[in-house]
Amino acid sequence: MPATDPPRHLPKKARPARSLRSALALTALLVTLAAVPAAAEQSGGTHGGGARHCASSARLKVPGAERQEKSCLAELTTAGTVSSGHTDPADWSGLTPAGLTTPRGVPGIQIDGYFPDTSATNTNHGWKHDAQFVIRLPDRWNGGLVVAGTPGVREQYANDRAIGDWVLSQGYAFASTDKGNTGAAFHRDGAEPGDAIAEWNDRVTQLTRAARTVVAQRYHRPPARTLATGMSNGGYLVRWQLENHPELYDGGVDWEGTLWRTKGPNLLDFLPPALRAYPLYAAGGEGAGRAHREMVAAGFPAGSEFLWPYHHQVYWDLTQRIYREELDPGYDGATEAGTPFCAPGTPACDADYAYADRPREVRDAVRKIALTGRIGKPLITVHGTLDVQLPISKDSDVYAKMVRGAGRGDLFRYYRVEGGTHVDSLVDTFPDKLRPLVPCHRSAFTAMEAWIDRGEQPPPSRTVPRPDAAEPAALLARCPLARQ
Repeated sequence: MPATDPPRHLPKKARPARSLRSALALTALLVTLAAVPAAAEQSGGTHGGGARHCASSARLKVPGAERQEKSCLAELTTAGTVSSGHTDPADWSGLTPAGLTTPRGVPGIQIDGYFPDTSATNTNHGWKHDAQFVIRLPDRWNGGLVVAGTPGVREQYANDRAIGDWVLSQGYAFASTDKGNTGAAFHRDGAEPGDAIAEWNDRVTQLTRAARTVVAQRYHRPPARTLATGMSNGGYLVRWQLENHPELYDGGVDWEGTLWRTKGPNLLDFLPPALRAYPLYAAGGEGAGRAHREMVAAGFPAGSEFLWPYHHQVYWDLTQRIYREELDPGYDGATEAGTPFCAPGTPACDADYAYADRPREVRDAVRKIALTGRIGKPLITVHGTLDVQLPISKDSDVYAKMVRGAGRGDLFRYYRVEGGTHVDSLVDTFPDKLRPLVPCHRSAFTAMEAWIDRGEQPPPSRTVPRPDAAEPAALLARCPLARQ
């Protein structure tokens, strides 16, 4: 989530009508018609082209893209793309621990571009155009493709450090999308409530289809495996894709995905109680004990109190207001996204928001984006027990029950990571209390590869204990999912 607030009382804007459905239909047609060139260059087996990658870039065409720019790079990871201008560190700022190593030695082709869209919140490359994407094609290809949507409301490079660098170093092609709208005013996009988030799902589908075609163009065969992955909102997108488009993927790894359910729980349930109770708890005095009990009842676990001040200041208020505006813009009338840090009792204050009491139209908006648990391909979820942005008891614990209740438990593994929180950068501040999730994501990813490639069942779902060592290097080293 972004850490800066929008102006307090922006005028509410009409949601522009868009032609996304027709664009997606055109993309699907182009993907169907796209053919691998008959005169295929020699690819050197699974490593695909070596020094010839610059020459091969000329024939790469992203189906459905309105704009694309191809670059032949000596380094596709952030070890090179930061200096070459082929990533934006602001997109991934604050998501990873300082000690996370950066792989090197991954030359290849990068394609930046965008699909047709009517919104313009993404300013990367000076394009001022949404539906931007990045596709990276390493010279030494392992036969796979990884597709990701971004966390929060960040832009297409947000996954570069936490996910992209590592999967590229393993030989995967990698594609990521900005989801079609970005920033704290993302809710202005779309014609009706819920449309902006619904577009996120469509954009991941669109990019997956297009990237699979580009991979076939580059390496002269389709990917042997296509995996979806992502954190937070990106994890939600993994869940949604495996429920709604399992035909496009071989599996997915969900890193603390956001849960949307029509009847709840969802973040519009548990954030307002935190906005009401936390200031009373922080003030101390007679009401502090009761406020603490209210926080715990809302899902914020005892033992996570050290994280509450930061999340109250940076995440809870802004998240509640902008997502409530997307799904229930009528709550605050003409005011856009409420009043920051308003006191309970203030008219239309988000601290007083009660999702269960809102009109049916609000649940109809949530229904557009709701999850069911009916996954159609293998899924591994990892989630930290000290996540106080998306509390685990109100999110992945519930989603795990949904998957099992839908009869899909044989396709699912769930690892609750003791001491993990929502963003790994906080491990640098609290190394004695937290552990990073990035090594657990990588362990889960490796387990997914063995599952879909060789039929090796991942370890049973469980809580992964935090290691005794508190040094950041030790915490980054490994995350065994099986009992030791």
